[in-house]
Amino acid sequence: MVQAPNRSFNDRDRDRGRGRDEDTGGFSERVVYTRRISKVVKGGRRLRFNALVVVGDGQGEVGAGLGKALVIPDAVRKGNAVARRDTVKIPLRGNTIPQQITVKKGATIVMIKPAREGTGVIAAGAMRAILELGGVRDVVGKSLGSRNPINIVYATIEALRQLKDPDIELARRLGRPMPSEVQEVITVPVAEADTDTPKGE
Repeated sequence: MVQAPNRSFNDRDRDRGRGRDEDTGGFSERVVYTRRISKVVKGGRRLRFNALVVVGDGQGEVGAGLGKALVIPDAVRKGNAVARRDTVKIPLRGNTIPQQITVKKGATIVMIKPAREGTGVIAAGAMRAILELGGVRDVVGKSLGSRNPINIVYATIEALRQLKDPDIELARRLGRPMPSEVQEVITVPVAEADTDTPKGE
């Protein structure tokens, strides 16, 4: 009889948090990494947990946060709160990003580039979670160097933060109103005509 290989606590934790989305107040949540930390103190060992959480609305807003607590649910809750406080707005161009970008975080290098419609999200692990929850449907992402998921997550978030909307950048250089300002002017409702005024006056 073949016995199943023993799985470490961390392996079970990573699988438990991987691939599970929860909708919380308009944002979907995905736990991309958990880790148990053991610290030796005077009375023995003290266990704590880290949880790396990604949240996004699927329409261009995404964030990530690292929570620490004595139990995993509390660590996830803290990570969610941190992620919501510092979200990034992705300047989407249809279903992809406007330009290619490369960012280095520690020993990790992250490269993200736009892709044609129908390509899908070609990225792995934590980077894929960020792009999917951020609403990017067609994109190619790659990480080089260290595979530390925390570095990959924060490098990916920083890359998305540095993306520039070409329309806004062009308007800024030419001194024209920003596209968002023009849209606000166009969508201002027209006041209704005064129905109390008799015709012919």
